[in-house]
Amino acid sequence: MTLTCELDPVIDDELFDGILALWTDVSNAGGAVGFVPPVVPEDIRPDLERSLAAVEAGERRLLIGRDDDGRIAATAFLAYNSHRLMTHWLWLYTVMVHPGHQGKGYGRSLMAAVEEAARGFHGVEAIRLTCRGGTGVDDFYGGCGYKEVGRIPGAIRVAPGDDRDDIVMLLSL
Repeated sequence: MTLTCELDPVIDDELFDGILALWTDVSNAGGAVGFVPPVVPEDIRPDLERSLAAVEAGERRLLIGRDDDGRIAATAFLAYNSHRLMTHWLWLYTVMVHPGHQGKGYGRSLMAAVEEAARGFHGVEAIRLTCRGGTGVDDFYGGCGYKEVGRIPGAIRVAPGDDRDDIVMLLSL
């Protein structure tokens, strides 16, 4: 099984519905992508609409990964910096791999495609992301070459009494 990645796909109903289903499934499996389970697609729809509007406005780029059956199995949003002193790095948001594809190397394939895409953006020298502590995903990003450059203890409240660190990671290109 392989992941085929595409940068800047055409945004149509199939893509929208595929990302919405992916985001819902990842969230309900406990993925740290902005929600806490249980969620339904309508909970996620406004965030997806905002993300895709930013893509259409040229403020973000979308990278999708499709499985062997052509279904959307992974996504990542790369966001340009609007601050004139920070245009040499970009943000990485909403990195997702469908729970049914965990352990197949799709995450590493997606992150390699992110790095390759960012290297092709004029003037971009680094990728920055944040991730939720307590999930182990920081170890995954570390294995992809990202370095922890900051940590804000307890910045993410998953539930009352369950605060997690907000971990800032950077990949120099």
